[in-house]
Amino acid sequence: MAIAWTGLIALTRADWAEMAHQWWDVSTYNHILLVPPIIAWLVGTRWSEVSSLGPKGWWPGFALLGAGLLIWSGGSAAGINLFSQSGAVVLLQAAVATILGVRVTAGLLFPLGYMLFLVPFGDEIVPALQAITAKLAIGLTHASGVPATIEGVLIDTPAGLFEVAEACSGVKFLVAMVALGALVAHLCFASPKRRIAWMTAAVVVPILANGVRAWGTIYVAQSQGVEFAAGFDHIVYGWVFFAIVMGGLLAASWRFFDRSPEDQLLDTQAIEASPLLSALARLEVGGWRAVLLVLFATAVTVAAMDRVGQLT
Repeated sequence: MAIAWTGLIALTRADWAEMAHQWWDVSTYNHILLVPPIIAWLVGTRWSEVSSLGPKGWWPGFALLGAGLLIWSGGSAAGINLFSQSGAVVLLQAAVATILGVRVTAGLLFPLGYMLFLVPFGDEIVPALQAITAKLAIGLTHASGVPATIEGVLIDTPAGLFEVAEACSGVKFLVAMVALGALVAHLCFASPKRRIAWMTAAVVVPILANGVRAWGTIYVAQSQGVEFAAGFDHIVYGWVFFAIVMGGLLAASWRFFDRSPEDQLLDTQAIEASPLLSALARLEVGGWRAVLLVLFATAVTVAAMDRVGQLT
């Protein structure tokens, strides 16, 4: 497994290097630096149970590898980082299914799915978030008795003209909240309905909170001046703001948590008894054939991706 992952990462190294650059240098994606240790912890908490499922090679995993290769190569050819980087991650996920089999993959389903949060995303929705924040801010500004007009993302008030810039869209709080929200939904909730409700709140609350933040800046400027309000906004808009919003949401949801810390995160008996997984597992191979499958899958993937890399 380690050899296959090393080879795949080496062949998609340009995408991994770009992702690492964004994690470290772009404030919107700084939270992703926490995702790898979170994934490692998630795997560690269920490692003993997963090991008992008996890893075996799985032939249909080649289709998943092909899908990952298609996404990666298509994104690379089109110059769309979201696709090429997503493809690089999907290739690692597909390698797990191909080499370790469907039951182990089922046991690692959440950690594998959480790997998608390694892909920096959110820039695509910045214009929409700017528009929503501006509309929320103008509504609250009118409600607080301050006369104002709006044109696009520009809000004109007696104290001055305010712009909901890209940096004020709230995207970094939203994407971080969604990533953390998914982890909380998995660890703290058992009911699917409660998980959906929590994830809905994890999306809606940051957007509303950012609208309140923008309004607060405008409102303070009416009495204290634009310069003071700008300084106030820079203080409030830091990670302290995100921590307060996240802490408040967790506190409000605490009483609805329905998963005990002592509850097992992985039910190996349910995985073993699943008719669907049993049917898929019929295509698994073990012993020396599994070794050959690993070597063959790695060689085919390396050769194909190397060829695609030469063409792009």
